[in-house]
Amino acid sequence: MLENEFHKLEEKKEIRTTISQIRKEIKKQDSKKAFLELLQGKESMIVDFLSDEDAKTRKNTALLIGDLKLEQAKEALIAAYLNETTLYVKSAYLTALGKLDVRENLEFFKNRLLEVKNQQVPAEEQKHQGEEIRELNEIILKTEGAKKHQFTGFQMPHEMLLLTNREQREVTLSEVKEIGASVQRKAELHPLGVLVFSKEVTPFTKLRTYRELLFPIHTNERIPAMPHRAAELLWHSDLYAFLTECHEGDAPFFFRLEVKSAEPKTEFVKKLGASLEKKSDWKLANSTTDYEIEIRLIEAKDGSFVPFLKLYSMKMKRFAYRKNAIAMSIHPATAAMLMYLAKPYLKENAQILDPCCGVGTMLIERDILVPAREKYGIDIFGDAIDMARENAALAGEKINFIHRDYFDFKHDYKFDEIVTNMPVKGKKAKEDMDVIMADLLEIPVHLKTDRQIIHVDMDAFYARFFEKSKSLLAEDGIIIMYSNEVGFVKKQLRLQPCYRLIQEYTIRKKDSYCLFIIGMK
Repeated sequence: MLENEFHKLEEKKEIRTTISQIRKEIKKQDSKKAFLELLQGKESMIVDFLSDEDAKTRKNTALLIGDLKLEQAKEALIAAYLNETTLYVKSAYLTALGKLDVRENLEFFKNRLLEVKNQQVPAEEQKHQGEEIRELNEIILKTEGAKKHQFTGFQMPHEMLLLTNREQREVTLSEVKEIGASVQRKAELHPLGVLVFSKEVTPFTKLRTYRELLFPIHTNERIPAMPHRAAELLWHSDLYAFLTECHEGDAPFFFRLEVKSAEPKTEFVKKLGASLEKKSDWKLANSTTDYEIEIRLIEAKDGSFVPFLKLYSMKMKRFAYRKNAIAMSIHPATAAMLMYLAKPYLKENAQILDPCCGVGTMLIERDILVPAREKYGIDIFGDAIDMARENAALAGEKINFIHRDYFDFKHDYKFDEIVTNMPVKGKKAKEDMDVIMADLLEIPVHLKTDRQIIHVDMDAFYARFFEKSKSLLAEDGIIIMYSNEVGFVKKQLRLQPCYRLIQEYTIRKKDSYCLFIIGMK
């Protein structure tokens, strides 16, 4: 196929469509290598098409040069870019140049950026001007790196939203209230978490039960699903003043857009990003890679958006230990929140076991909250155990991780606590979860390899779990269990009279996740 396309180029047949086809095929690394071998010594043939009379051919040629990383075409690309009169083609030359080594041309691109920004163009051409500016910014950013802004803190108190579990917002509110009133001027529940008002940020960055820290952006009205109006409202909000107050360094601030909505808003996001750059006179620059702030729009019931700001310039080290995770891993903020709920029942210097430890998050957060004496983590997945060991080391935690099936595990002494996030169907591909549960339930291997397991008996798994746990729990021991199989948990509490339900917390109502505190009678 590639040979045919190559010969077409040699014969200058169907140039535009041929170049487009080649670009599709060389997305595969092997195909790319094969085409470069065909092209060796004949690279000028491709470069010559930059002067083709057809604008789309020039555009596709430039993009192909970038795809192939033909360094010898750099000067020809720059010349073609400067001579180009068709506006929608100009950004293609820059896209291609962005894939080449242009360090020696950096000053040229900087000067060109200033020129383009100062150009007064008709309304119908502003889109192409924006694309050109964006590509120039990307080249400069890639070549010399982003000039990161230094977060310096606030001169005035500001609102901060601690985004947390909606069913258990009071947990985070309790954490906040443990901070002195001189720091947290105001704290109240918010539909998305906890809203605080303070000049100081550092104390809140150390709390563990919330997922994200966001800053509300104050606009004159809700953000509509209209990109140009949305950009206008955001630029005339307190957004830029807020950024300059708490950062050292000059514009631009590199941002990304994140829209949380029922339906994808891809086109809206694209147009809003471009419009916001233009409205801000490129003091805000859209970047998909080197952003330092995130403008997040959360959809309201009426279809409008509530805007928030996330600062990546503000270093959050709460969960820096979590280098590794797997598909079934619990979020560390969720684990911390569960432990906070369980805190009244936790013992200092306890002996703790997590029979489904994954990458170790539950055990780490348990020990951070209330230090324990001995900690054991078990999992049937060796990779997870390796990850858990690394995570624990980064957290400064001494935990014994063992690659073993819980149902085969034996120990010389009993444990004060069994702490675990139970395996859940649906977080992985069905076949994978079936194999996992089959291993735990000792279902014959041939059934697994033939993928004949359609519905794994979770009921049986919970029965075995509670039966096994009896032999490992101390007389006054407890089970701290996170599960969405409420029915199976309650069933075992009825069938096995040695257990009693001490406390139950709803964590996620929509998918029935609960935290159970279970004791021995």
